[in-house]
Amino acid sequence: MTRVYLDHNATSPLRPEAREAVLAAMAISGNASAVHGEGRAARRAIEIGREQVGRLAGAEAKLVTFTSGGSEAAATLLSPGFTGRRGPGGPARSLIVSAVEHSCVLAGGRFAATDIHVCPVDGQGRIALAALADLLERVPGPALVAVMLANNETGVLQPLAEIRALVETHGARFVVDAVQALGKVPVDIQAIGADAIFVSGHKIGAPQGVGAIIRGHDAVAFDRLVQGGGQEARLRAGTENLQGIAGFGAAAAAILDGIAQESARVAPLRDWMEAQIATISPASRVIGLQARRLANTSLTIHPGLDGETSVIALDLAGVAVSTGSACASGKVAPSHVLSAMGIAADQAKSAIRVSLGWSTTRADVERFTAALAAHVQKLSARASRAA
Repeated sequence: MTRVYLDHNATSPLRPEAREAVLAAMAISGNASAVHGEGRAARRAIEIGREQVGRLAGAEAKLVTFTSGGSEAAATLLSPGFTGRRGPGGPARSLIVSAVEHSCVLAGGRFAATDIHVCPVDGQGRIALAALADLLERVPGPALVAVMLANNETGVLQPLAEIRALVETHGARFVVDAVQALGKVPVDIQAIGADAIFVSGHKIGAPQGVGAIIRGHDAVAFDRLVQGGGQEARLRAGTENLQGIAGFGAAAAAILDGIAQESARVAPLRDWMEAQIATISPASRVIGLQARRLANTSLTIHPGLDGETSVIALDLAGVAVSTGSACASGKVAPSHVLSAMGIAADQAKSAIRVSLGWSTTRADVERFTAALAAHVQKLSARASRAA
């Protein structure tokens, strides 16, 4: 039986263009730090990838620093040594994050626990702007505000223009987690107005194990997390992941001009699927429905169902979905994102996340809804027999 993969927010399958670039890079035998021909070939491949990733994010290639992924990028940027491109006061002294951030941001990087401040969100998962303004008034400044553009569980988009206005008013620094948004909505670091953003290759169909910090200006500085050699303009030591970078660049180039068209393709699939879910499971509801969301993401809760059990049943039926963040799999506690949105723990544990992507077809979505219907009917029949 051909399996259906609907967990693109966890990892999107490798794109053909990325696979070809990885294979080509594997034929390069040199180290990019070497001056001989083989080394120069490796360097060329890396710089091509740097330019391609930068173009997708609206940044000059020289402002792209490759990392092992989003988590390393977050740990690097979230540092008291972070200096923004505007505003007096030197490096950041406090960190403000929203309550629905990815765990790598909630961990606070290298800030002391006492210097990390969590801002609440509303019932749709959007940062509470009044609470953010209050925190910016109260915490020792300058503060570093770190928020995600798009939530990995709900797909809800944060109001970045309003957040940026508050940041600028208070002379704070601004970092945006664009991991889940890259390739799904236009990401332009200059339009966002962030000092830096960070991204991850495997979310857009590149290999796992490569990400990037993208600065908005030469003046933006941070303390290196990985110490050692002079790679990545002395901003991140260690031999570059040549194959990963080549694949990342190729994936970025492949999607650069088709983001709007891809959103227009998958949004109707998601909307049809959500309508079917409402029929299959009448008590279900879509999380973040009243907010702007990524076109590919649907998180639904199903009172009376167990999310983990549902995901296992769907897996046995040949359909891969999740209960939420891949980084939280195996945890007994309900999603911190749903908790922050005021959703009760018993309902949060019934959540199912479906995330569509470049390889998703109408037939895939139909397979999912048929499998979900069979699962719900089986549970209903079991309950009737037990009554």
